[in-house]
Order: sequence, then structure tokens, then C-alpha cells
Amino acid sequence: MKRYLREFKEFAVKGNVIDLAVAVIIGGAFGKIVSSLVADIVMPVIGVIIGGVNFTSWKWTLKKEIFDEAGAAIKPAITMNVGIFLQNILDFFIIALAIFFMIKIIGRLKRQLLKDRVSEEKNGPAPLTKDQQLLEEIRDLLKK
Repeated sequence: MKRYLREFKEFAVKGNVIDLAVAVIIGGAFGKIVSSLVADIVMPVIGVIIGGVNFTSWKWTLKKEIFDEAGAAIKPAITMNVGIFLQNILDFFIIALAIFFMIKIIGRLKRQLLKDRVSEEKNGPAPLTKDQQLLEEIRDLLKK
């Protein structure tokens, strides 16, 4: 049992697991932001363009409500919430598009960093600016 606990501890504190946990938390927060963007900004605009339609209220009633003699609902209606489904599809596409652009930007930054490293290795370090030269001279004098 102690061996399993030790192995689990080693697994849990590895960088990859922690990175994954951070990614899941940030992804959840990002999902909420995108859901709000779609529900509160994009869908109302689309609804106005189409003619004042509120997509979240789009429902297909499969079975109507059942009422008692007093008018109180005994069984609620069974509906397919088509509008909410459409909103979730739009959420997905916006999230996918945002992730696509983030991956493209990260890839471009990685290529640029690699290119900079290769050029630095070929040409040596960049020449020092006058400020850097002055700081080096001060450092050398302080060492003496």
C-alpha cells in the first residue's frame, strides 16, 4: 500500500499533471466566458437581425403539459430545446476558433524563438549597448 501511495505522489506532483490541472481550470473559465459571449452578445444580435427571435426559447413540444382541474400542472411538457442546442453549437465553434488562433500564435512565437536562437548561435551574442557596456565596467570596478 505504501508503494502505491509513493507512486501516486510521484505521479501527482509531476509537472505534466499540474500543467494539465491548470489547463482544465483555465479551460473551464474560458468556456464560461465564451458561453456568456454567445448567449449575451452574439445570439441577441443574430436574433435582432433575423427579426427579434430569442433562440433560447426555440422549443419543439413533443408532449404537452398535463393540468389538473384547478389549472396546476401535473406533468411538465416534454420539449426538445433546439435554441439552446444551437447556442451550444455556436459556443463550440467560437471556442474551437479561439483555440485554433491561439495555437497558430503560439506556433509562430515558437518558430520565431527558434529562429532567434539559431541566428544567435551563428552570429554569437548580440553586441552590447552602451548602457550594458557601462554597467559591465561598473561591475568590474566593484569587483576590484
